[in-house]
Order: sequence, then structure tokens, then C-alpha cells
Amino acid sequence: MNFLSTLVARAALALTLTSAAASAHAADVIRIGVATAGGGDPITWGGSPGGVVRANQALEKAFQADGVKVEWLFFKGAGPAVNEALSNKQIDFAYQGDLPSTVGRANGLKTKILLVSGARNNLYVVVPPNSKLDSIEDLKGERVSIFRGTNGHLVANNVLAAHGLTERDLKGVNLDSGSAQAALVSNGVDAAFGGYEWFKIRDQGLAKIIYSTRGQDPAYTRQASLLVREDFATDNPAQVQKVVDVFVDAAHWASDEKNRDALFKIWEKSGVPYTSWAAEFDQQSLASRNSPIVDDFIIARYKAVAADALKLKLIRREVSVDDWFDTRYLEQALKNKGLDQYWAYSDASGKTIATAAPNQVSAR
Repeated sequence: MNFLSTLVARAALALTLTSAAASAHAADVIRIGVATAGGGDPITWGGSPGGVVRANQALEKAFQADGVKVEWLFFKGAGPAVNEALSNKQIDFAYQGDLPSTVGRANGLKTKILLVSGARNNLYVVVPPNSKLDSIEDLKGERVSIFRGTNGHLVANNVLAAHGLTERDLKGVNLDSGSAQAALVSNGVDAAFGGYEWFKIRDQGLAKIIYSTRGQDPAYTRQASLLVREDFATDNPAQVQKVVDVFVDAAHWASDEKNRDALFKIWEKSGVPYTSWAAEFDQQSLASRNSPIVDDFIIARYKAVAADALKLKLIRREVSVDDWFDTRYLEQALKNKGLDQYWAYSDASGKTIATAAPNQVSAR
């Protein structure tokens, strides 16, 4: 065998060994943790393209030929419970809000944010229908439910601050969404911060909304993302790419206005009525809420969350944000699907600056 033939043989052997190693590392089961109790049968959730992925069994179909099983785990304890599952390596991917994922990173969890899956979520303040409370200022000294550690917690604090209050001015009660609803209806609390889940209670005549972040500063919105454990991504890059591809497909479908009715019907399977989704997304474009893009606005919001969490002593050390995002998989999916210019990009304040990716928004 001559020298050239030897090199070719060695290269082929190396490629074979590399492929074998990659196959050996490929996961037989992909586990996704969702920071909500969800609802329906099978359990799903709404308000995110991820809910479309779940309801349509898109991941299961994508991995079927590979013989890979997909498991979804839903956590009533929301973000904090997802962090525990990540720490124990009970899940590989996580759908999670900005604050709990930041807390997890501050506590040493090694994760990467892959894409956004539910941006600019609104926050509301609700009270019993016969309550005399009708403003944020009126909450002073009242029993108010705030689900601490979730992505609504910091927004609630920022809203209070904008009205001259702090959480200490309230008789705060830490309740999850279901418990908060039961408490408000039974007059166990005087008011509650929360999200779209309150429209159902309002429409039943059991609550009224006295405050909404809709149409206000985008800084008062909440973000949710798809994260992956770093070690899983290192061992299974092809599987991570496939998961991202599926989520991008769902985001594309969920951003198309002609699918608005069908989208709300899919999300209705979670147990949250169609009318609640219609109210939550009223006068808002689907593309602005369902975009997977990691732009300057998203990065700025995560930086703000990290800074606010440190200030409020929800975390004990500074969190590095810039190197947290790994958009290589997202950018590859956008390129392959011809979606590079489909969604708008926003500056740090939330103002639209481009419909194509600016140079500074790249793999991080």
C-alpha cells in the first residue's frame, strides 16, 4: 500500500470511529421538562409554539425513524422544579421562563439557551369582582398572591416599583397559579398577579382585571425559552439540531396570522379556553409573540432579569448572560428553511430594527 492509500485508509477509519462514537452517544430517550402543570389529556400547554410541538407530537414523529423515544414532563412547581430536574439530570431540555432559568444558572446549572418559545408575555393584576381595589397603588397593605421564583415575579416587582411600591409594602403570599385562583375566589387573598389563566376566571364572573402590561413598555413582559443541558448538547449535537428544527417549524406555523384560529384551538387542548387565548393575544401579532429569534431585546431582558434578581437577593452572584445563548442550531434551522428574514429583530428597548439578522446577533 503506497503512502497516499495509507492516508486514505486512515482517514476512512477515523471517520468510521467518529461515526461510531457519535452513534454510541446518541440518546435513546429525549426528555423535555415544561415549567407548568399543563392540562388536558395528554397533558399539554398553550401560549408557546412549544405547545404546538407537544399537541401535534411533532418531536415524536421527527425521531420515530431513529427509534428515539420522546418524554414530556410537566412540573406544577414551575421553573424552580424544572431547575431541580435539570440539576439531577432527569431532563435534557427545558421550557422555562427567564427568571427561574437565571436562578438555575446562578446556582451552577450548565445550560444553553437555544431559542425563544413564547416572548413578550403579558402580566395582569386581578381582584374579586366586588373588590374596591382598582389600581396598583391600592395593593399597599393587601394580601397579594405572587408566584415567587417564576418569570412573573420580577415583572410584578418592576410594576410595583413603577407605582412607588415594593413587595414589602404588600402582605405577599407565595401561591402557584391553581392555588392563587382558589384563594382569590374564596377571598383568601385580596389580589393576585398572573397571566392568561385569569381570563377564564374573569369570564366566569369570579374576578376582574385592574391592571395589564399589554401595550406598555416591553420591559414589563416575560420571556420563555428552550434550554438544553450543556453535556447533552456536547454528546448529541445532531439530536439538538433536530429538536430546534421542529421548534422552528412550530414557531413558523404559529406566527402565521391565517393560523390564528387553529392555533388557539390547539392551545385550548391545555384546558385554557379559546376565549382566553383570544383575549391574551388581542391586538398583538402572532409573529411578535411566537418568534424564536434571540435578538438584542431578548438578550437585554435576560440581562435585566439577572441584574434585578441580584438586586432583590433572589440570586447571590452575578450571572453571565452573553455566553449563555447558543444560537448556532437556530441559525442553521433558519438558513435551511429559508426563514432568515421571516421574523423581525428588535433593539434592546424592543423597537423593531430589521427583518434580517443583524451582524451582532449570531452564535454566542
